[in-house]
Order: sequence, then C-alpha cells, then structure tokens
Amino acid sequence: MAKKEQIAATIKSVKEKVEAVKDKVDQITGDPATIEAVDAVKNATVKIAKAVKAAVENKDNVITLAEAKIPEGPLAEKWTNYKAHQKLVNPANKRRLDVIVVGTGLAGASAAASLAEMGFNVLDFCIQDSPRRAHSIAAQGGINAAKNYQNDGDSVYRLFYDTIKGGDYRAREANVYRLAEVSNNIIDQCVAQGVPFAREYGGLLDNRSFGGAQVSRTFYAKGQTGQQLLLGAYSALSRQIANGKVKMYSRYEMLDVVIIEGRARGIIARNLVTGKIERFFAHAVVIGTGGYGNTFFLSTNAMASNGSAAWQIYKKGAYFANPCYAQIHPTCIPVHGAFQSKLTLMSESLRNDGRIWVPKKLEDAKALQAGKLKGRDIPEEDRDYYLERRYPAFGNLVPRDVASRAAKERCDAGYGVNATGLAVFLDFSDAIQRLGKDVVASKYGNLFQMYEKIVDENPYENPMMIFPAIHYTMGGIWVDYELQTSIKGLFCIGEANFSDHGANRLGASALMQGLADGYFVLPYTIQNYLSDQIQVPRMSTDLPEFEEAEKAIELKIEKLMAIQGHRSVDSIHRELGLAMWDFVGMGRTAEGLKEALKKIREIKKLFWSEVFIPGTADDLNVELEKAIRLADFIEIGELMALDGLDREESCGGHFREEFQTPEGEALRQDDKFSYVSCWKFNGEDKEPTLIKEPLNYEFVKRQTRNYKA
Repeated sequence: MAKKEQIAATIKSVKEKVEAVKDKVDQITGDPATIEAVDAVKNATVKIAKAVKAAVENKDNVITLAEAKIPEGPLAEKWTNYKAHQKLVNPANKRRLDVIVVGTGLAGASAAASLAEMGFNVLDFCIQDSPRRAHSIAAQGGINAAKNYQNDGDSVYRLFYDTIKGGDYRAREANVYRLAEVSNNIIDQCVAQGVPFAREYGGLLDNRSFGGAQVSRTFYAKGQTGQQLLLGAYSALSRQIANGKVKMYSRYEMLDVVIIEGRARGIIARNLVTGKIERFFAHAVVIGTGGYGNTFFLSTNAMASNGSAAWQIYKKGAYFANPCYAQIHPTCIPVHGAFQSKLTLMSESLRNDGRIWVPKKLEDAKALQAGKLKGRDIPEEDRDYYLERRYPAFGNLVPRDVASRAAKERCDAGYGVNATGLAVFLDFSDAIQRLGKDVVASKYGNLFQMYEKIVDENPYENPMMIFPAIHYTMGGIWVDYELQTSIKGLFCIGEANFSDHGANRLGASALMQGLADGYFVLPYTIQNYLSDQIQVPRMSTDLPEFEEAEKAIELKIEKLMAIQGHRSVDSIHRELGLAMWDFVGMGRTAEGLKEALKKIREIKKLFWSEVFIPGTADDLNVELEKAIRLADFIEIGELMALDGLDREESCGGHFREEFQTPEGEALRQDDKFSYVSCWKFNGEDKEPTLIKEPLNYEFVKRQTRNYKA
C-alpha cells in the first residue's frame, strides 16, 4: 500500500511540474506551437501516469517478461544465448538427482530417455500396459521440419512465421522460434534411431505439404508416422530401462502432485491393476500426459486420453492457460451412431491429393442424403470445390480451423452429403486419374484400407465422407520459456502445456513439439532448476505432505464409490460431450457459453449424486478410472466455457460468432485480447482468477490471416 501511495505522490508531483511549466510558457510567449507542444507533454504524462497506476493495481494479475523468462536479444539468438549461460549439473551430481516423468507418449518417452542418457535417475509412469500404446501412436500424417530438402523456399524463419500465423498470432514469439529452430535436429535424431521415413527414388528423405504452408516440409512414414516415431523414442527409452537409469511404472496413473515448501517433490499414483495408492519422491516432476480433448466425449483421442494430471496440478497452483483453444480437425470419419464411443481421424496428408467438395445443386445434396445418389454420380460441373473457390492461394491446404468452419458452413446451408447432412466429400478421383491408382495406394494405402473397414465403402471408387471433430487442445498448463509451471520444480511438456501453437495448431506440428520438448528443450532447461538441488537430500514419502495428498485421494475415491446411483459413467460423459459440442464447439456465442456453464454445473450435480461405479476400489476397476477422469473433465469443461466467454473475439479454434468478418472469417481484437489467459485455482466451486501474460510481438507484424492470395 505504501508503494502505491508513493507512486501516486510521484504522479501528482509530475503533473504539478508540467502545469507549472505550462504557466511559465503562457507568461513568456503566446506562440501557439509552443503551447501545443507543452499540452502534448502534459497529455503524454497523464497517459503514462494512468498506465503506471494500472500496472501497479494489476501487478498480481499480470505475468511479466521476466517471470516468463524470455531471454533478451534478437529472436534468432535467444535460444543460443540461453544455452550459453544456463546453469549445468555435473555428471557426478546427476547420478544423485531423481526426476519423475508422467506420460510415455512422444514428449514423455523422449524426455525420460534423454534425461536418463544424461545421467539422471528417472521414474517414468505410464497408464497403458506399454509405452508403445501411448496415443502418439495414432498420429498419421507427418512431422514438420525446416530442412528445405525440396528447395522450395523453406527456412527456419518461414516455419516460425507459418506457425505464428497459423496460431492466429496468439503464441509466444520466442517459444515458436525455438521450436522451428530445433525441428531439423529432430529429423536427424529420428533417422539415427532408424525411423523409416519415406524416401525419394534417389534415397533422399521425401516431404509432403500440410495445411497452412506453401512449402513441402512434412516428413512422413506412409500413414503411420506417429507409430514409427514412438517406436524410435521407445527404443531409446528401453535402452535406458535396461541400463537401470529409468524405472518404468506401467499401468500406474498419477492422481496428485506433492508440494513441499513451494516445490514439486513427488506424486501420488494409483496402481491400476491392484488399486493400491502409492507415493513417489523426486527432485523434479515432469508432466507429459497429452491434452483434454476427451472432455467432448466424442473425439479423435484414444479412450484413455485424459486431462486429469494437468487438472490436478492446476488445483495445486499451476496456471491453466487458454483452456478454450480446442482444435476441430476437418478430416474425420462422420459420426455414425448414437452409441459411438470415439471418432476416427483421416490424416490431413490426404488433403495433398484429395479434393474437398459438395454438390452445387441443393437437389443433388438431398438425393445424396436420401441415398439415391453416390458421390461418383455427380458430374464434375455440378461439384463445388469450395475451399479452392474461397481460398485460391492455399486451396485444400488451408489450416484446420479454416477448413473446419468452411465445411460446417456448407453443411449448415443444407449441402451435406450423408444421411445426417453432416459430411462433405474428400475425393481422389482426380489424383487417381493424374497419378494412377498404384501411386495413390503407395502414398495413402493404409489410410484407405482403414476407411473401408470402418465405413464399408471403397474410397478408390467413391469419395470419402469427412466431417470436423475435436482433435487437439492448444490450451494447457502455463509454462515459462524453460517449460516450468508456476510451481517450482514442476515442468510440463508436449500437448499438456500451452506454449507453442497459439489459438490453432498447424498439421504435423504436434509430433514436432512433443519431440522438441523431450529431446532438445527440457534436457537443457531442467538443469537450470536442478543445478542447486543437489543440496536437497532424497525425502521420505512418510512426510506429512505425502500423507495428506494420499488421504485426500482416498477420501475422493471413497466418496465416488459410495454414491451407487443409477447412471453409468459413459452416459454422463456423453451428456457432457453433447453440451460441450453444442455450445463450446465450432461456433460459440455469449448466450451459448452461458447455457454451457449452466448445463455443465447441472451435470456436475448429477454426476456426484447419480453415478454408479461397480466393483471395488482396491482392485482392477476400469469404471472407477473413468469416473475419476470424468470428475475432472466436467470441471475442465466449465473452465473452457468460462475462458471462451471471457475472450470476446474470434481467433483460431476459438470462434465467437459475434466476432467475424462479412466473409465469415475470424475477427481478432488485438487491442483487447493479445494475451495468454492464465487461470488460477481458488478452491472448489469458487471462481478462478484470470491472470494475463501479454503477448508483445517484436519481430512479427500482426495481420488478418489471409489464405486467399
């Protein structure tokens, strides 16, 4: 308070001096130019005073550059300068430090393998029976890097700029540039591991195009890129397990983080086979557990994918950033039944050679919906290739959010092509005629096979049907430049954090971020934290903080098991998903988001009074696992709606229908919302606090995204 009064007094003094100067000038001369100049000084002083006052009053709700730990200097030198001046841990000391890594997808597996290779002792936790089953395996299309093998004008800066632009100018410059900078190292690392990237006839690595770029920079392994990259990371991880540097805990789920004197010192996890709650200590904890897309129930994520680890650390003090930024992927197999449990993604790589269209004539669309026509029956002149028509410069390779909204617009207008009217065609007839069926099959054969098995229709003969679906979450736990959360010693990597994609992720960038964080960023930055932790001895898990955390989990599980209501977990989750899709999906409005908050809070009451969980807690119990995660999904959904309501603009995957251009494109409000929305937990059923991290762009000029020219 004294500091505020001191600043106020200073501001008052400055104002008085300016007035005194003006009075003297009035006495000396009546020159209008002089008077105008003094007035300008006075007005500027008043503006500065207001800004200083606002900064003082809101200091606790603003994250500064220093707190985000953004290095000084030119953009291209920040990461190099950081590495040159960071603190290190010597090899002998690394052997005495323990690190917990939660998650074994690309981010978690690469981080665990790298940290163990460096000499740290790693405890790695996996909810599946093997790291090979992590959801990273589902990624199909490829991984970006700025190698410029095609000699088509690519560069580190162009990859950086495409990523910033694709994210609708809502990401940190420094983080995104670092991501582009280390991307080339990832390819070299994976080739050395034996990842079978596609190659050209001469033996060089092949590339293909993805949305939001006009160059070919995506490295791929047919339609199985995620699987092959994960096997590479898994081989590196397995080597360290064999060396005794990684202790693997398969079929364990983290349920809480343990904080001792303001620092993360361990976790509480549940053995999913026995039901036993166990305690684990470490000098630092790394969360790499993926995103929260399954809040929507129907998504392209694996059924076990969840946001619980991130949500639990949010409740312990880690900020949750930009929760409303959820990506809708445009090429998903449409919903085919009321009791469907997940959706299947068709790779964005298909948009390289596939052309997206709907009929030009409404009567043709009605005939398709009635099953009287097939896509192949519609003549070329009666097809509306709407992406090519609306976005001639990028065509079918516009970013995901743009392609998704365009598909929704056509379907809303009545031009959908399946029985529900919620589908568009992805057609390969032109590519087959131009390249030949064998070439198309060599590039996309396994994807075509997967489509045919699910839909029971041959995509070589009739166009695929696709529709947008929830896929990836750009929001996540807030981290600084070092990937450290607002809790000391607690780091967050990959999709679980918010850091690199802004309001929309470009295709083939998820694998890039996961491996960049695990192989090339965290191994440097975590040392800056651990450099003085060698003085901290290993702590007993009998400490009160561990005991309290475990007790809280046991009470929560007892409460869940005691409800014994009449509703299955999945039925309540499906109800949540419908509310999320209807009101927090592709198109959002203030009225809809308020309705979402109302419905979600009703679902929360329903869950805690009517959920039925069979079996016992001290045994294998999949329904209990799902119930624990659903309790978190309900609260995540509420925060997503709250964040979407607060952000009164459209940007990337967040499309507020009140804020759009006459052409139906996203309309940002840079003067009001150029910041990261960081939410701080204040207790159960209490409104969280919004803390802002300003996005100050020094090296890029913000523009309205244009994919038309």
